[in-house]
Amino acid sequence: MSMVKEFRDFAVKGNVMDMAVGVIIGGAFGKIVTSVIDDLIMPVIGKIVGNVDFSNLYVRLSDKIPDGASLADAKKVGAVFAYGSFITVVINFAILAFIIFMMVKAINKVKKKEEAKPAATPADVVLLTEIRDLLKTK
Repeated sequence: MSMVKEFRDFAVKGNVMDMAVGVIIGGAFGKIVTSVIDDLIMPVIGKIVGNVDFSNLYVRLSDKIPDGASLADAKKVGAVFAYGSFITVVINFAILAFIIFMMVKAINKVKKKEEAKPAATPADVVLLTEIRDLLKTK
């Protein structure tokens, strides 16, 4: 079997295609969650804790960095410990993990309902049952 044919067979298998679609949708979903966190949640949290912009929280590791410099400017001048960015990423992860948990929980609930439904009796069994019942009555 040629390598091209093997690769084609691998690439068009259902699981690979499903995974590709999942990765693409996951990337888009990640951008939505990032926007929700950066544009909606973090400003509210910052306001609650006193008008703090988490993205600019850092500790100077170099004396060359002037007081009050933005994180971007501070990184240009010297080393910084950017814990605000880390806080944002942790909150982003927690929200994304919770959303995925809720989605998996909903999917599992639907699957359980489908599994709980009794399987329909096959047509040949129904026909045999009818024949048996007719023979009993004669």
